[in-house]
Amino acid sequence: MMGRAFAAFMFCLFPCIVLAQTYGTDTAKANGLKSDTVAQKDLIDVARSLFNIKPRKISYTEKKKVYFSILPISSSDGRSGGKALFTSTTAAFYLGDQETTNLSSFTFTPYFNLKGRYGLPIRSNIWLNDNQWNIVGDTRLLVYPQYTWGLGGAQAEDDRFLVNYRYLRFYQTVLKKIKPYFYAGIGYNLDYYMDIEDDGPNNLRSFTNYNYGTATGQDVLASGATVNLLYDTRKNSINPLPGAYANVVYRVNTRVLGSHNNWQSLYIDVRKYVSLSNSGPKSVLAFWSYYWTSLTPGTPYLNLPSLGWEPYQRSGRGFVQNRYRGQRLAYFETEYRRDITRNGLLGFVLFANVNSVTQANSHNFVYWHPAGGSGLRFKFNKKSGTNISLDYGASKNYSAIYLNLGETF
Repeated sequence: MMGRAFAAFMFCLFPCIVLAQTYGTDTAKANGLKSDTVAQKDLIDVARSLFNIKPRKISYTEKKKVYFSILPISSSDGRSGGKALFTSTTAAFYLGDQETTNLSSFTFTPYFNLKGRYGLPIRSNIWLNDNQWNIVGDTRLLVYPQYTWGLGGAQAEDDRFLVNYRYLRFYQTVLKKIKPYFYAGIGYNLDYYMDIEDDGPNNLRSFTNYNYGTATGQDVLASGATVNLLYDTRKNSINPLPGAYANVVYRVNTRVLGSHNNWQSLYIDVRKYVSLSNSGPKSVLAFWSYYWTSLTPGTPYLNLPSLGWEPYQRSGRGFVQNRYRGQRLAYFETEYRRDITRNGLLGFVLFANVNSVTQANSHNFVYWHPAGGSGLRFKFNKKSGTNISLDYGASKNYSAIYLNLGETF
């Protein structure tokens, strides 16, 4: 089992280079592709047609710089299993020559979960002129009651424990271009878990048999510097095609920076997007794998690798967030993306994923957990390539609906 898992992981680290397809004008430009003769259409065009709204004329010398996508909605919360009210706002813009500069994005997604969960997350991915610098930010303020199933992958569905806490995250990374598509940089990561409370006759420490960051009522502060390597050939991270992506983050938490414990971690994220057609509707295979490991003792329990808690919190469709946690986590996902209409307005996806965490005693990958599902895509903004994604994912003991702005990965 370990040999097969390692071989699959290594395969994901060395994806082959494949030529990209061409398709509609606006989406193609956002992704750095040639276009075909079919004009692209989005929900903004549909609204204009229905309400007879005429767009403002833009002069030849004027270039629109910011493309907004806003999604206010009430829906099921696939991460927690409850109902949620949230608004997702994405602003996409260029900070340099559009021919040589990637599309930057800023996303604000405040939400309220009817089970008592609140969140104010802000994410940014900024590309300066000619892609000389990439600045990535992730700030969150959360009230986050959440079930945990302890360590390892063998726990039954009802063998869970509710933990309530407030959470502040502040991640900032600055990367400099070393050569085309390759960047190196440093960052700072802060995780502050406040008022960790237990709900039950036992406490978190006795439930998990883990000694770091599990004392009732305590605050846990993790503060550390990061060393980052990035390889990114995608023109548009909101709806990536074509290209490849690889990110390595080595994190060193130290008491010198205020961390309660000294500990280290490593996160490796690899993605590849493969075109299956050179003309007509978009037809794409997308691959995603990540490996996340705690390198030293002393990692707080809530900082251990956990499903759905990777930097973008998009993994594990078909599982409740936090379902599996361990010293190491391996994750693989494949998605097929296809346009239903040639103008790009409607599309669908099929996806499958599998994950495993190491066992607490043996530190080996033993249990592998698969999930799969499908979804629809509605082109919200053709200029930025932003889709509204509506997915249904299911695993052995769980299923959920996921609604987002942008692709999952």
